[in-house]
Amino acid sequence: MRSHDHRLIGAAKNIPVNPQTPVFSFSPIVLPFSDRPLDLDLKVTAPSTGDALPIILLSHGQGLSNNLNSLEGYTPLAEFWAAHGFVVIQPTHLSSLSITVDAPPKGNEYYWKDRAQDLVRILDNIDTIEAAVPGLKGRLDKTKVAVAGHSLGSWTANLVLGAKNVDPRDGSVFEKFDKRIKVGVVLAGTGNAGSDLSDNGRIMVPFYSADFSEMKTPALVVCGDQDVSPHLTTRGADWHADCYYLSPGPKDLLWIKGAKHGLGGVSGWDAAETQDESPQLLATVQRMTLAYLRSALYGDKSWDEARGALKQLDELGAVESKE
Repeated sequence: MRSHDHRLIGAAKNIPVNPQTPVFSFSPIVLPFSDRPLDLDLKVTAPSTGDALPIILLSHGQGLSNNLNSLEGYTPLAEFWAAHGFVVIQPTHLSSLSITVDAPPKGNEYYWKDRAQDLVRILDNIDTIEAAVPGLKGRLDKTKVAVAGHSLGSWTANLVLGAKNVDPRDGSVFEKFDKRIKVGVVLAGTGNAGSDLSDNGRIMVPFYSADFSEMKTPALVVCGDQDVSPHLTTRGADWHADCYYLSPGPKDLLWIKGAKHGLGGVSGWDAAETQDESPQLLATVQRMTLAYLRSALYGDKSWDEARGALKQLDELGAVESKE
């Protein structure tokens, strides 16, 4: 983290944030599981001070990079959230390009089922993880847990928030809802399937047919209004907001103006796969998601204040909500 904001964050500086503290990261924490083809590697990023710290599980996307689709990615979010009072835990999922495993079996393409199971594994072993990080023991509030995910990671997050998948090939149902997770942040999420998938999309994710009707856990859905994804869908950027519109409340939807799938660069600094790399867009996502998480888990007025500030900053984005 820096002692000052990036000089190019522009109008996003007007979205208020609480004071930051220095952070540290510790990795790898290695958890073996007999039902997993490879040990689960984790990275923990935490503030250097503070107690009763809420937890964020951060699920990486897939992407085309060699490293960002692993615990090495998403530093712009992990460090920012940690600097403002959260402990962020990042797994390397089996779909990561950074590891070597056998090709996933039919029905588990991209190891999508194991991705959701990884988040459950983390919560099942949270005491072990806490004890493994020097200086962290006794500082977690294990009753305050959030999940965040980007792109394919958003689908991972949606599953533990209460969404389910009905495989169009055989009708098999998969769900992984975890009531220990109190709130979610869904970044550039996946939308409705069926006729809304493009021909290529049906080839890429043949297993995918989302049902958001029971996704009752509160969540903030973040979308770029220029995030057009013809490789997956025949629709426009609105497809990524389906998990907001098709799930019950309470939910909030944040549109980032001018943002594409990278949302300004959430997956990594100056990443080639980020088509919309922008300190201002990234700072907007950082600050608005932080405010939402603080209000959801700390119970303060950060989200109300951030929404109020954003109303005066039309060039950055807009929020809608439903109960």
